[in-house]
Amino acid sequence: MAAQDQLPIGSGFHAKSTAAEVLEGIDLTGKNVIVTGGYSGIGIEAVRALAGAGARVTVPARRVDVAEAALADVAGEIEIAAMDLADLKSVEKFTREYDETKRSLDILINNAGIMACPEGRVGPGWERQFGVNHLGHMAMSLALAPSMQRAESSRVVALSSTGHVRSDVHWDDPHFTQTPYDKWDAYGQAKSANALFALGVDHRGRGVGVRAFSVHPGGIFTPLQRHLSDEEMVALGWKAADGTIPPQVQAMFKTPEQGAATSVWAATSPKLDGRGGVYCEDCDIAQLATAESQRWEHARPWICDDEKAERLWTMSEKMLADA
Repeated sequence: MAAQDQLPIGSGFHAKSTAAEVLEGIDLTGKNVIVTGGYSGIGIEAVRALAGAGARVTVPARRVDVAEAALADVAGEIEIAAMDLADLKSVEKFTREYDETKRSLDILINNAGIMACPEGRVGPGWERQFGVNHLGHMAMSLALAPSMQRAESSRVVALSSTGHVRSDVHWDDPHFTQTPYDKWDAYGQAKSANALFALGVDHRGRGVGVRAFSVHPGGIFTPLQRHLSDEEMVALGWKAADGTIPPQVQAMFKTPEQGAATSVWAATSPKLDGRGGVYCEDCDIAQLATAESQRWEHARPWICDDEKAERLWTMSEKMLADA
């Protein structure tokens, strides 16, 4: 059972470790990596670290010109390709062209995401956060399965969040067509779905050398907060009324380099060989939440539930097939 696997393993790293630090001594020469959202926030820091360790990194980008400018000074072998997670035809084109290269795919990091945005629809009417954060990534990941199976072993990392604490999947109304839209409930649902998707991938991939992990990167100020006003961030306690960041928040939040570390650790750590399907935080496997857990830590039971992972997989496959 997935819940029984939520046990820290003593990685040797911590909340403020950086992506470069977790890659010390790891040579990724000859490895192929895809990082969605790899041109801003923690994504660009993951790309910087992985390319710096020798990997060839492909960055799918909705705004290719912006990605080219952002990644211009990042050293290493980096490719940028057009793709929009909200557009399944775009996803199909990117994955088809990647498959045609006949490369292996050693690491896939589903890093891109949107948070707490105004109500919107993508695809055939999907709620925007569920559609982009979960369904777009699922469509891409499934289409890249042949490339992953070409690798000797492969890892998928799905960016979840402590936001999963807010909400399980809204099983009877995932697209908020019958209930009032709440941007934080929608975000929480999408982040729970990301974790359950990683568990579903691991169920299916472990027999062919593909393991999957979900990750809470930590609190980081990045463009992810672009839909939040200063007033909202003050109400959340992230900022003071004068717009400054309180010392206690500075102590808890991470830099982008630190925020990228858990994703990179999950993608590369030898200590995770033979493991998968778990939710990670602070460069280790997170423990299962208890009554004493703070809201920003640990894995809630609904993202560690094998039956829920299968239910989401079946539901999502049907949505993709009907799109």
